[in-house]
Amino acid sequence: MAVRGTLMLLCSLAVLSSTADQDETLLQNCTSQTQLLKRLSAVLKGEAECGGSQPSEWSPQQTAALLLSMRNVTEALHRHQLKECHGAEPKRCPEAEVPRGGGLACVTVANKRYCKPLCGHGYDFAFIRRSRLYDECSEQTGYRWQTQYVGGNKLAVCNEASIQVSGAKTAYFPEGRDCLASKLQSDAVVDVFTSELRDGGVQGEPHSACLVCG
Repeated sequence: MAVRGTLMLLCSLAVLSSTADQDETLLQNCTSQTQLLKRLSAVLKGEAECGGSQPSEWSPQQTAALLLSMRNVTEALHRHQLKECHGAEPKRCPEAEVPRGGGLACVTVANKRYCKPLCGHGYDFAFIRRSRLYDECSEQTGYRWQTQYVGGNKLAVCNEASIQVSGAKTAYFPEGRDCLASKLQSDAVVDVFTSELRDGGVQGEPHSACLVCG
């Protein structure tokens, strides 16, 4: 990674992982957060394509500091993306829990919220749900999720598994493309989901679609 790129990466990580009180000062020394995000993505992509080579002059402490900053940013971004489904109608429905090792695709149709759990490659559902593509929360369900689990907002659990047999074929992210990679083309995942809703007799215009990763 070039020195300039390294400095931009460190500056970006500092801004993204800083507290609100620190943001203004750091932004004055760097640039806007939107530009930082674009540059940070470009720098990290370039670093990955270069094989992750580490500058020989970096000390173990400097490497540890960078890894710590990146971990803090990753955790902050993960928490942020988990909120991307917040505020959807009907608002009385609680947020469904996103399964670890997988993801959750959600959409609202005719004031009913539907969510489809998905497991990543190497994971399978704890319960058989081949004919259960999605779960519903609406006035008809008492604004509670119709789930295989008693109470709460857990729709599914993805456990590590060598084979995937418990869910429908479309309920798994393909090998080599986990939830985050699929999210780059989240419309494709949502389109499959909305088609399944129509095939299941759900009528109406879908909105408030989202895909979040566990």
